[in-house]
Amino acid sequence: MMHLPEELIQRLLVFRAERDWEQFHNARSLAAALSVEASELLEHFIWAKDAEVTDIVDRRRDEIEAELADVGILLAYLCHDLGVDLADAVSRKISVNAVKYPVEKSRGTAEKYTRL
Repeated sequence: MMHLPEELIQRLLVFRAERDWEQFHNARSLAAALSVEASELLEHFIWAKDAEVTDIVDRRRDEIEAELADVGILLAYLCHDLGVDLADAVSRKISVNAVKYPVEKSRGTAEKYTRL
């Protein structure tokens, strides 16, 4: 689970403030940038067969980690700016999903809860 220490969050906020980038960071722009960075992560795997994924990760680990860091940074900014405690939000979502996806109906299937 992603949990950034408060010291790291503060480093990110100082980094952003020193560059006067807060002016560009609103919920819409951060969400859009998050989507772009997630797409850049996905680009490493596009057209790959399942059997090739492990090798791709091994060969491109540094690039993949950099994309994951970009996703994490943008998510950290978005959570901070919106006042969202990510750990609490994830905990609540797990509880909601437990109701939507009861083990007896969802075990071993990738079907959406509306089709279970």
